[in-house]
Amino acid sequence: MPGADKTVLITGARAPVALHLARLLHGAGRRVILADTPARPIAAASKVCARYHRLPPPRFAPQAYAEAVEGLIRAEGIELVIPTCEEVFYLALAWRGRAVPAPLLAPGIELLAEVHNKHTFIRLAERLGLAVPKTVLLNSRDDVEAVRRRSRELVFKPVWSRFASQVLLRPTPDFLDAIAPSPAMPWVAQRFIDGEEISAYAVARAGRLKALALYRSPYRAGRGAGIFFERVEDGAARELVERIVAGTSWTGQISFDLMREADGRVLPLECNPRAVSGLHFFRDPARFADAVLGDGPEVEPDVTTPQTVRLAMWIYGLPAALRSGGLARFRKAMREGQELLDWPGDPAPVKAQWTALAEIAGAAWRQGISLQAASTRDIEWNGPS
Repeated sequence: MPGADKTVLITGARAPVALHLARLLHGAGRRVILADTPARPIAAASKVCARYHRLPPPRFAPQAYAEAVEGLIRAEGIELVIPTCEEVFYLALAWRGRAVPAPLLAPGIELLAEVHNKHTFIRLAERLGLAVPKTVLLNSRDDVEAVRRRSRELVFKPVWSRFASQVLLRPTPDFLDAIAPSPAMPWVAQRFIDGEEISAYAVARAGRLKALALYRSPYRAGRGAGIFFERVEDGAARELVERIVAGTSWTGQISFDLMREADGRVLPLECNPRAVSGLHFFRDPARFADAVLGDGPEVEPDVTTPQTVRLAMWIYGLPAALRSGGLARFRKAMREGQELLDWPGDPAPVKAQWTALAEIAGAAWRQGISLQAASTRDIEWNGPS
């Protein structure tokens, strides 16, 4: 792969991480093509985007999506495809079923599915010798009844989910009446861990760690995606990530939700086999591309300033601060945080976020769902169909 990636396709162009990755690779001399389903995602407005291609929605038209991606690769002379969001699953399925003339920076669908599933990921970590929180699979109402009396000690969540959607955190037993797991749509009950949550973003090649950023998210969109990010350092968290990528011979991007207990022990909660906001702590194009796409040494984050999306902070962070009485803390965060969409000489994406938000809001209104749900509805992957 090194030396054969001058023209790169980055998918998931709606995501700030896709924009950031495009800027890094363009700065390192790559020609960057972007693709996604929305009409005007933020990354398409960037000067680093050589061309933007609109694709069919993979969740609802997977065959058309696969054919469109393959046609795009041939038309643009793509030499490497880098997914950033949950379209990675649909791309992996396409690569398994056809001779696509460019490598995909991701593992096969079987491994992707194993780590994305919140039960099988814990079992994988356990097999690798890692300490894990007790996690029980719930396939039926009978399984729910078996843990009902301990509900206040547990966290309940679907095995296929994102952004903490549908999570029940230490619920009273009566709240469990609302969930109905099945073999097709199972849930897990996981021991609640009292500690400090750590997020990890990593890139690996053949099981070797090439980039790692550890951080925390004191502000979130509801319970879900972070919108303000602060770097942290933790040796136990690094070791955990290293053991998982080595034990799976991972190639591609991978991210984790971890929990550090009071005694310093770090436990894995779940895994997202895609890019997350830790990518924003890397801003040196040459070093990042050399490590991730070439044979260079592991690249360390070169940003220490907290990163944020100011628009999201106004939409989600301010109301939360007003409810909790944390307005002074919110003001401090807004002063100290660096707008992660900012990039020297490339101002257009900051303005483009309004157009992109309007498109998502329109979809949310038409479907009667939240903004957050609308932002990923067409690319979500909820297990083998």
